[in-house]
Amino acid sequence: MTTLPPPMPLPTLEQLLVGFLREETAKAGFGRLVVGVSGGIDSAVALLLAARAVGPENTLAVLMPYRTSSEESVRDARAVVEVAGCRSELIDISPMVDAFKEAAGCDDPLRAGNKMARERMTILYDRAMRDRALVCGTSNKTELLLGYSTRWGDGAYDLNPLGDLYKAHVRTLAAHLGTPREIIEKPPSADLWPGQTDEADLGLTYEQADLVLFRIVDQRGRVETAAAELGVPEEVVRRILRRVVRTQFKRNLPLICKVQARTVGIDFRFPRDWMS
Repeated sequence: MTTLPPPMPLPTLEQLLVGFLREETAKAGFGRLVVGVSGGIDSAVALLLAARAVGPENTLAVLMPYRTSSEESVRDARAVVEVAGCRSELIDISPMVDAFKEAAGCDDPLRAGNKMARERMTILYDRAMRDRALVCGTSNKTELLLGYSTRWGDGAYDLNPLGDLYKAHVRTLAAHLGTPREIIEKPPSADLWPGQTDEADLGLTYEQADLVLFRIVDQRGRVETAAAELGVPEEVVRRILRRVVRTQFKRNLPLICKVQARTVGIDFRFPRDWMS
């Protein structure tokens, strides 16, 4: 197996992503961005891009640890904030999440993890409203295709510069942008509970997922061909593909039953530049 190369030269990719954030933020009538920073590589890259797009003075990094979050996560989050040169706030979500767990009788780690993700989303949107800003997403293409996100949690944002980049692309871009080395090299984790890692949850490595998804989604290859070319069992490829199909609902806006000729979100979007 090999690692996916960047889709274009890194300086060009940086310019494209920074331009996307700057232009789309301005088109929506805003000049600031808010980024939830976890200490992981994806949020680090998103923060660095946001700071380049609208300026460090117009970028807010929000650190939202839970009481079981590792000290390394907060340390790494602070490190990338320093590189970005932007403002930051730390909000401990433990009181809110623990109150929910007690009221709901929740002892399921997965439910609690979803609650943490959604609690962080509400904080980001509160800060965005306070600062007249947009929320910058941090999910990469691998996560989106595998449905490895919480709907209305980390899957909620206004703009996403990383959504068409596989994990390998983000890792390469991170080095180009000057992300601290310890962030690039540590195992990816949502830090939802001690010892939790993304790859253990998924049951495969990001390298495997990237290459299979690229062959199947981007190149529209067949399962048998992808398996043979990558040297992985067909069942691994089929398992990844099943996950993509099963999580399609996460990548769509809520469905509206079509009754009339022009239905919101299906065949009618008001032109945003109509009044310009």
